[in-house]
Amino acid sequence: MDPWVGAAGLSFAAWVYLAFFHGRFWRADQRLPRGGGAALAAGPLPSVTAVVPARNEADGIARCLRSLLDQDYAGDFRIVLVDDHSDDGTAEIARGVASAHPRGERLEVVTSEPMPPGWVGKMWAVATGVAAATREAAPEFLLLTDADVEHDATGLGRLVAKAQADGLDLVSLMVRLHCERPWERLLIPAFVYFFQKLYPFPRINDPRSRTAGAAGGCMLVRSDALKRAGGIEAIRGEIIDDCALGAAIKRQGPVWVGLSERTYSFRPYEGLADIWAMVARSAYTQLHYSPLLLAGTVLGLLLIYALPPALVVTWPLHGSPAAELLGAAAWALMTWTFLPTLALYRLSPLRALTLPIAGALYLGMTLDSARLHGLGRGAQWKGRAGAGRTDPSA
Repeated sequence: MDPWVGAAGLSFAAWVYLAFFHGRFWRADQRLPRGGGAALAAGPLPSVTAVVPARNEADGIARCLRSLLDQDYAGDFRIVLVDDHSDDGTAEIARGVASAHPRGERLEVVTSEPMPPGWVGKMWAVATGVAAATREAAPEFLLLTDADVEHDATGLGRLVAKAQADGLDLVSLMVRLHCERPWERLLIPAFVYFFQKLYPFPRINDPRSRTAGAAGGCMLVRSDALKRAGGIEAIRGEIIDDCALGAAIKRQGPVWVGLSERTYSFRPYEGLADIWAMVARSAYTQLHYSPLLLAGTVLGLLLIYALPPALVVTWPLHGSPAAELLGAAAWALMTWTFLPTLALYRLSPLRALTLPIAGALYLGMTLDSARLHGLGRGAQWKGRAGAGRTDPSA
């Protein structure tokens, strides 16, 4: 057999599997029902406390906290802002928001203690917030959310309504990421697409499936489910903490993760370097620090994303009509499956043709992640080095 035809056939077969047999990941159709408080069950509403870990978030913390204080939620709702030793006035800004807002009494600002060995920085801040939120009586739900997220006013009500309606222990939203600059438009939708491919949301949401995960920007978790799962301490050293929490909670009960249209991250990415650093921080962790898995990932990405367009544009060189046809069909499936994610970000369908370029850049980020691990650089959160688990043997 012509080796070009064989390689093209493998690529096309891979795309047939991804498009039709890989958990419908690419449809981007896991969304919260529209509507707010009207969807909530009758009777007293469950109590909720939001925990917001923050380190040097002066530029945006007021925006995040105001969006939480403005929630259209009639139940008992409180907010704990954990200042993780910021040196830019984050805590002072948060207290200013509380004093100026008509619902400011809902907001409590606490400072994290020195981080013990074995913790990743963000997880220690979250654990501090959970401890403060449950100091007296634990709320029924905890809302774990990032400090760069602006919440839709109906967001909390919709999360609680989903948890109540389906009896869920965890409801998680992958918030809309900032996507306005050229590098963001190229790489952010691809990042969301690749995340869904790694963790197909319909499979996560199926109690019969072993696939588990979550999206850390916005997670509503039942307090008792978190306690049964071992609390935040159970994931204290995890770099990919959201997916680790989703897996821990799913062992206790049903979870759900979806895409958000209204709740979004307002933190911009300052060019390619910012996005590169975000991915390189954890990509090799996703591969369990395995050189064999890294090699397989490199070959797989080349086969799936690079080969189809390469076969199409180099047809005069290889001269194989069959390889050309299979490559074009694989590229067509690749393009088709990327369209729903582009629609979510309100971008032109023509951008689907750039997915191979994004794939090549993410391949580079993954290799760089392995390089950084080889240099012995540990997990960091906002420039704060942690002593958490960065290697399976640790």
